[in-house]
Amino acid sequence: MTSPRNPTPHGAPDTPDDAAGTPDVTAVPSAAGTTAPMTEEPHDLADRGRAPTGGAAQAEGAQEAVEAEKTAAAGPATPPTVVVASRPTILDALPHWLVRGGIAAWLGLGLLIIISLVFFATFKLVPVVVGLFIALVFTTLLQPLVTLFARVMPRYAATFLALGVTVGVVASLMFYVITSVTDQWSSLADQFNTGIDTIVNFLEHGPLPLHLTEDQIFAQVHSLVVKGQEYLRTNAPTLVSEALANAGAVVDVFAVLALALFCTIFFLASGGRMWRWFLNELPAHLREPVHRAAGAGWYTFAGYARGTVLVAATDGIMAGIFLQLIGIPLAAPLGVLVFIGAFIPLLGAPAAMAVAMIVALASKGFLTMIIVCLGVAGIGQIEGHILQPLIMGKQVSLHPVVVIIGVAVGTYSAGLLGAVIAVPLISVAWSVYSELHVKDAPVIGELPAYSEIRTKP
Repeated sequence: MTSPRNPTPHGAPDTPDDAAGTPDVTAVPSAAGTTAPMTEEPHDLADRGRAPTGGAAQAEGAQEAVEAEKTAAAGPATPPTVVVASRPTILDALPHWLVRGGIAAWLGLGLLIIISLVFFATFKLVPVVVGLFIALVFTTLLQPLVTLFARVMPRYAATFLALGVTVGVVASLMFYVITSVTDQWSSLADQFNTGIDTIVNFLEHGPLPLHLTEDQIFAQVHSLVVKGQEYLRTNAPTLVSEALANAGAVVDVFAVLALALFCTIFFLASGGRMWRWFLNELPAHLREPVHRAAGAGWYTFAGYARGTVLVAATDGIMAGIFLQLIGIPLAAPLGVLVFIGAFIPLLGAPAAMAVAMIVALASKGFLTMIIVCLGVAGIGQIEGHILQPLIMGKQVSLHPVVVIIGVAVGTYSAGLLGAVIAVPLISVAWSVYSELHVKDAPVIGELPAYSEIRTKP
């Protein structure tokens, strides 16, 4: 006979299994006299239906654990993909090449509009644009000198010292040209009178197919003088009003020079800080490409400006020495004229050569004129084949066809100013494009003919 079970307080588990939530068991005497545990019966039918047995509960728990491990290993559940059917548009019905061509046409039209607006604003603000252009040229020329002086003094002091040195050099050159002309003025009058007689004799008895006598030449000159006097008497009021209206051009010149000088001082003294401030105003993702593009453009513009000045100075010095050696009067002023003409691509050098030839013909005769023509042409060849590749290098590498077209467009659109600024603007634009554009692999080998391409399967 078994002893009765000791009572326990209500709610306190007898064993750790009871604390873990295992089913309550009751000791039942067996036939052999031993006590066997018996599972407590559910209280109603609902409990019987949802209460598993001990083995079934363990199997179900193990299955749930395996499924939980599989879910954790598979990661978060992927939401189902929802496919929304879009309605067909007109672009879907068009050929692909037509769509791409239309988009490219609209982009080209927008770019053309932007360029036109830039040119329109430039033409409306020509004095400001010219002043800024001159300031940039002065900045590129004086930057090495300012950097050299800034090693031993503050930046602003170095800027003013460099400006003073440059003004002194230019003033000395102008003083030398003026004094050389005034010293030779007394002898130049006699030489030019003799030269005019030489020209008249050449036209009358020279190898040209057209011969003009002295009386015919003087008659033509007298006719031109009479026509000029008649034009002045007829249009005197109009000419006076135009002269008074154009008097403001002198004020514009001084205003442009003042603007150029003011901007040059600040570009040289604090240009780095100004550029850093501009970059900081841009979004972060645009700073690096904008800085690279501006650096490429500035490198090209500085190379063009410094190279042009060096080439022009070399041409002027060589022309002055050459004219002085063969005894041409006004050799120094003509050298300065060659120096100025070198800044005008394709047009300046021939114009300076023509003036030097006329002076040589009037002072020394036809043979000397031919010598001057050959000498100035030889200096031009030295400039084009030696000086420009050596000084400018790859900083400004434009095909001659591009230079000719650019100068022609600049001349017809903005006159002499357009001819001067056309080449540097094209060079800067090309350098910026080359810096930002990623090129594909170049074509290697000889290009096949059209018939070969067509016959390929």
